[in-house]
Amino acid sequence: MRVVFDTNVLVAAARSRRGASHALLMGLPNERFQPAISVPLFVEYRTVLLRPENLVQRPAAQAEAFLDFLLSVSQLQEIFFLWRPALPDPGDDLLLELAVAGSCRYIVTYNLADFRGTEKWGVAAVRPSDFLRLIEKER
Repeated sequence: MRVVFDTNVLVAAARSRRGASHALLMGLPNERFQPAISVPLFVEYRTVLLRPENLVQRPAAQAEAFLDFLLSVSQLQEIFFLWRPALPDPGDDLLLELAVAGSCRYIVTYNLADFRGTEKWGVAAVRPSDFLRLIEKER
């Protein structure tokens, strides 16, 4: 199954080795799910992860290497139709558009409230810990 990771999941994993975000990303590649990514989302990931406050005393090259790895295990998805505006935060529309274009079942995020209504496109927003439990059940 394909999923979309909100940028906040990558930030949480970069800032702490504990928690579901880190477990999900360090478990890649994973036979039970594959991240979907688009060029705009990759640009957002890179911009945010390379901010000094998110590097957490790591060299930028290490963040770049992780992004290269993430890209290598992700499905690069083109988006041909924009659903904007669909969500309260226009910045989140790119995640929904990617999820729809990539036939993703889930958007993994810490901001569930920002993704209310995605169900009408067949996409559910779930927290990283809930997604970990979901994929464990599918074993």
